[in-house]
Amino acid sequence: MPKFKDVLAGERVHFGRKSTGKGIVAGALGGLIGTIVMTQFQSAWSSASKAVKDNKENAKRAERQPSDEEKENATMKLAGKIGGLAGRQLSHQQKSKFAPLVHYGFGTLQGGLYGLALERARRRGGVLPALIFGASLFAAADELAVPALGLSAKPSKSPLSLHLYGLAAHLVYGLATDVGRRGVRGIF
Repeated sequence: MPKFKDVLAGERVHFGRKSTGKGIVAGALGGLIGTIVMTQFQSAWSSASKAVKDNKENAKRAERQPSDEEKENATMKLAGKIGGLAGRQLSHQQKSKFAPLVHYGFGTLQGGLYGLALERARRRGGVLPALIFGASLFAAADELAVPALGLSAKPSKSPLSLHLYGLAAHLVYGLATDVGRRGVRGIF
């Protein structure tokens, strides 16, 4: 039985031999699981935050309805850019349908890279590596890449609550990805 400090730090792999392919597959499946859990967390957070807002804020928001373009999140905008690269302009509705594929695909890919990194380092994973992975992904994707690609406003233009929400969601993603990856990797 591993000690608590070893689990936190990411104990050495004892799945058997190091296997890059198995690490990538386990990580990708863990990433898919992590993305599903993160999406559920985001839905719960959104529902809770809507319940907390008072009627005055809701009335102000109802006075001016945002356009479809203003309603697009970063994933929808990226779906539109991908469509454009493929030579196809996507409607708002098409972007809305394609956005989850982009979101789940990105989460799965990042999980695969996480699995590869742990496999190459011969580490099992654990709470600390998972939190570092989630926080790093938040910083690299949400805080740097997404604004740099013009998919969101600059981080300095967003309220602190939005940054905290993004960080919390990515920490949940990191933990769920690690648990899923370790479970899958333990099977093979």
